[in-house]
Amino acid sequence: MKKKIVTKVLAAVVSLAVLAGCTAPGAQSQAPVEAEPTVEAEAPTEAPAEPTEAEVQEEPEVSDEEKAAEVAELIDAIYVQQRTDKTDEQCAAAKAAWDALTDAQKELVEGEDADPDYFGRDTGDASKDDPLNADGIGENEILVVSFGTSFNESRAQDISSVEKAIAAANPGWDVRRAFTAQIIINHVQARDNEKIDNMEQALDRAVANGVKNLIIQPTHLMHGAEYDEIIDALEDYSDKFEKVVVAEPLLGEVGSDATVINDDKKAVAEAITAEALALEGYDSIQAAADDSCAFVFMGHGTAHVAKISYSQMATQMDKLGYDNVFIGTVEGEPEETACEEIIEAVKEAGYTKVVLRPLMVVAGDHANNDMAGDDEDSWKCMFLSANAFDNIKCQIEGLGRIEAVQQLYVAHTAAAVKESGVTATAGLMDGTYKVKFKTDSSMFKVNEAENDFGTLTVKDGQMSIHISLASKNIVNLYAGLADDAQKDGAVLLQPTIDTVKYSDGTTEEVNGFDVPVPYLDKEFDLALIGTKGKWYDHKVVVSSPV
Repeated sequence: MKKKIVTKVLAAVVSLAVLAGCTAPGAQSQAPVEAEPTVEAEAPTEAPAEPTEAEVQEEPEVSDEEKAAEVAELIDAIYVQQRTDKTDEQCAAAKAAWDALTDAQKELVEGEDADPDYFGRDTGDASKDDPLNADGIGENEILVVSFGTSFNESRAQDISSVEKAIAAANPGWDVRRAFTAQIIINHVQARDNEKIDNMEQALDRAVANGVKNLIIQPTHLMHGAEYDEIIDALEDYSDKFEKVVVAEPLLGEVGSDATVINDDKKAVAEAITAEALALEGYDSIQAAADDSCAFVFMGHGTAHVAKISYSQMATQMDKLGYDNVFIGTVEGEPEETACEEIIEAVKEAGYTKVVLRPLMVVAGDHANNDMAGDDEDSWKCMFLSANAFDNIKCQIEGLGRIEAVQQLYVAHTAAAVKESGVTATAGLMDGTYKVKFKTDSSMFKVNEAENDFGTLTVKDGQMSIHISLASKNIVNLYAGLADDAQKDGAVLLQPTIDTVKYSDGTTEEVNGFDVPVPYLDKEFDLALIGTKGKWYDHKVVVSSPV
């Protein structure tokens, strides 16, 4: 093709040269130009001719729909329950592709599981959550295992609150986290670059860190499928630890039928009802009933035999006299817990106001969408569509932020620790010890009369230190972060009045505190508030017991 093109061009050049040789009358004639043969002309190899327009192929324009479909495919690829060696790379690729879309293109993302909310929905500040995936664990670990949630605010307020309560109650044990839902782990990692261990990763981390004694505390509601997965995951690690104990889930043992209830179910029923009443401004369940108000607690539901637990919770509500409290489930298993059944039950009972609240540890996707969403199949919309109620409200709060629920988990963990027979006090026998108490601030320190020392008490596997401060200017301490100290239900450390004696013989009354010590020779958080009413974060270290 190119040879023919060049041949024709050369021929044209020769023709022009001949024509140019024709002279006007009187002009000096030129010697004739001899044309080169045209048939055998070859294209120069060192300078190929430019292709014609027909030969140039332009890049096809990619439509908005195609770009959105590519992102949807990348999201669907990580919307899976199995982690692989490509998961980290796939999470990063999905986020990069999403960020490259325009706002209009993002609205078009639609896949088998993908939608614009996967990356686009604001669920709170992920930086407020601690994934608890650090190394340096030590010999004793409490692994708090949750299903998980991609809703950042709920993860920080519900799951993290349980973890912190367990950590505060168990000095000498390091608390770590694992989620059983890889779909959620991938979602959080892709969107927020926060990496949360799954069960296998958490157990491998424990082995690599030389953990000898392991307590597993599930935050799951019952002995259901997720609890079974924990037990299954432990099978491959049975010989990796000296002691392994799995604590009870929130509702304790399942029981054989709907009439079987226990102290755990009673405690949960009382706690969640009290919290719901307080948020609505009622001082008793009877006051709510008199106001024609019913409370509906929506659980997940399950085909597992443990689904009887929901029926048992309904029985527990009846036993407590909570006639205006109903138990439902998203999945409608057991059948009497389906939304349609609950609507009919509330209607038949004659209540005209309804408060919906999740019977779940976290207020995540189910609470925000299945319960309080605007789609026609959400519980809120189905209750409204019944045209039988004057008012429908939603309380989007998980169980994990209720202090009484946190303490129930703490009690279950304590029972497991006791069963293990391990006392995690750095090898110290019960008794009192002089220890150094160092802080990160010259404004917060032990009174000079005490020379940086406090008194450590070890009893029944727990450690606490008594410190006398420089004055009465610090009015409260909190074993944790300042943000948590300001939340409802935070347990503040109250001062004692100590008398210190200086080297010159004078004495002074100052504030003293008994502070729980989670471990020796390692920093932990201790917040304080002074007379000006402002909280401050500090790091402290207790060391050198004598």
